[in-house]
This record gives sequence, C-alpha cells and structure tokens, in this order.
Amino acid sequence: MTHVIDLGHSGPGVVASYLLDTDDGPALFDCGPTTCIPALEAGLAAHGLSLGDIRHLLLSHIHLDHAGAAGVLVRLQPGLRVHVSEIGAPHLLDPSRLEASARRLYGDAFDQLWGELAPIPQENLRVVGDRVVGLECFPTTGHASHHVSYFAADGTVYAGDAAGVRLVGAAFVMPPCPPPEFDLEAWERTIQEIARRAPSRLALVHFGVHDDVQEHLAALRETLSRWSSRVEHGMDEATFIAAARLDLEQTDPTLVDAYQQAGPYWHHFRGIERYWRKRREAAVTG
Repeated sequence: MTHVIDLGHSGPGVVASYLLDTDDGPALFDCGPTTCIPALEAGLAAHGLSLGDIRHLLLSHIHLDHAGAAGVLVRLQPGLRVHVSEIGAPHLLDPSRLEASARRLYGDAFDQLWGELAPIPQENLRVVGDRVVGLECFPTTGHASHHVSYFAADGTVYAGDAAGVRLVGAAFVMPPCPPPEFDLEAWERTIQEIARRAPSRLALVHFGVHDDVQEHLAALRETLSRWSSRVEHGMDEATFIAAARLDLEQTDPTLVDAYQQAGPYWHHFRGIERYWRKRREAAVTG
C-alpha cells in the first residue's frame, strides 16, 4: 500500500506525505509542516484512518517541509514512533536552533509557512539503522548530510529530496540545493546508490510517484552537473536564476513558477556557491 497525500503547501502538487503499510502497521513517510496537519488528517480520513492509527513516521530529513510537524504529531498521537538519522535526531529533541535558523531565513513569513516546531520526547524517537519496520534504510546525502531514504519490497524508493524535484506531469528534474549542506560529490554517490538498487519507482515529496527511474536519475545527474558548473565558473546569482528559469521554460514552460514554490532558485545558487567557495578555501588552507 502506497498512497500520496497532497499537503497543499504552497499550492496543490508541491509537497506530499506518503501513507504506507509496514511490518508494524500504518506509517507515514515525511509529514510536512505543522500548517499542513489539517490536510494530512483529511488525507488519512480519505483512506479510513486517523492520526491515532499511525504507528510510525519515517523521516527523510529534518527540513521543515518534510518534518516540521513531527513534534506536534507526537503530541496528538503519543504512541507515534519517529524514525530519523543520527545526525538529525538532536534537532528533533530540541528544535530551537533549527527554528532560529529558519526564522532568520523566512522572517515574518515563518509562522504562516511552517507553524509550530515542537520537541519530540526521547521515548518517541528512533535513530534509523539498516532496516526500519521492514524497509531498507540507507544514507542519501548530497541535499543534506542527515538525509536517508527507504527502499520497500515492492520496489519503491521513498526518496525525500535525494532524487530531486519533479512535479506532476513534468519532465524536468530539479536538484534542490539549499545551503549549507549541498555536496555535489555526495549527491553523485547517492544517485549511484539509488540506481544500484534498481527500484521500479521513486516516491518524491516534491511530488508524486515516478516509474521512469533510469531516465529520471539521468536527468537529475545532468542538471546537477550543469548548474554546478555554471556557479563553479563564476555565474552570479541573478544570471543563475535567469538561466535556471530558462531551463524550465524549455521543458515545462507552464511550471516555472510552481518549481519556484517547491525550491526557490536563489536557494540553489546559494547552496552551490557555498559548496565551491568552501572547496576553494580548503584548497588554499590545505
């Protein structure tokens, strides 16, 4: 059982959660922000379930569009077990640093976009291993150092952001590259690890299930290379944004602004720019 729940964040078809069956009952893969809990509850109700029926929350990583509601969900469903990487776990136990960073970035828009970030009690938190309630769990870094993905027996990789952004009906695969943790080499290894498992489909939080796996991963790899090369060779932010929008216009002209909602173009530039700047600094000091 795999069901996409559209959380309606920033419009329809932008942020998803997934309802899936596991060896230990119903689970969610990623949950979106607290502002989307009513949409999440409505999605569960459409399948005859409520939050009280959900036993596990499998998180890809702790970014707010994927995990922001986790603490509030535990408050609403005290039996919920939240699975996250070892690196991400401390920020769910105490989200104060995560919230402070996000408030600096989003300013007055924070509360409307994301809502409350609540801490998760230690007894509800599980650090992932190689297996999580019957699914293989494996590191998928590059987008973030704390990112993991889950591989189900039916051939689905629940990829979070590790397989990029591809909206419904679109061909373009966008690599979300926000600072500070974008790592090009790590992401190339992640693509290899996903491909090595030969999945039959990719479940993306942004957005939906895609079964043309080889073509999708090839497109992700190509855009990563092209965008990284532009910044490495000195392209400035404004020019990068214009070039990225043109990339979208050539394949999916009606979705240029929708992709901006899923991952702002300036985020990608700043993450990639930081990556190359830190590499240059390390080369000088090393």
